[in-house]
Amino acid sequence: MKLNNTYFILRHGGARSNKEKFVSCWPEKIYNPLTSKGIKQIKQLIPLLKKKKIDLIFSSDLLRTKQTAEIIASQLNLKINFDKRLREIKLGKFNGGLENDWNKFFKTPKEKFTKRPRNGENYRDIRKRAFKFLEEINKKYRNKRILIISHGAILFVLEAIIKGFNEKQEIINRKKLIFKKGELRKLN
Repeated sequence: MKLNNTYFILRHGGARSNKEKFVSCWPEKIYNPLTSKGIKQIKQLIPLLKKKKIDLIFSSDLLRTKQTAEIIASQLNLKINFDKRLREIKLGKFNGGLENDWNKFFKTPKEKFTKRPRNGENYRDIRKRAFKFLEEINKKYRNKRILIISHGAILFVLEAIIKGFNEKQEIINRKKLIFKKGELRKLN
């Protein structure tokens, strides 16, 4: 896909789920705000984001990403465009459960693309929705500087799509694609 805009992608700051090692998607079963460290991570990005001259902000509507987006939007004087397609991978029966149980569900990295928990998604599913989101905003806007605030799985999938990685390449490059909490990258 030829990109018509400059995209910056940001993982939310550290949240309660990261600290307490549980997984959280929607519906949000456990109150999962940014931690004080997570708020600090995002506030430290403000000077850099001001230099990037962001025109638009798109964000997941889950609490930890909403809080991240609100901190940034208030400093950049921008409106936030919340989009459900930027939500965390749907964890199904694991939502609100232990991170370790979620990870044990998959025997191999390839299974994350082919196997779904009951009422959940796999990486193929989020590749489709992430691609549709990017395709739509890429057609709608031209020459904008767009900040996308989301979750680890969505962001590394977006980056893999832009790099033209197929599933096998995404698995091989997974360690390079993983985002730290509060990490900002230029997508193109």
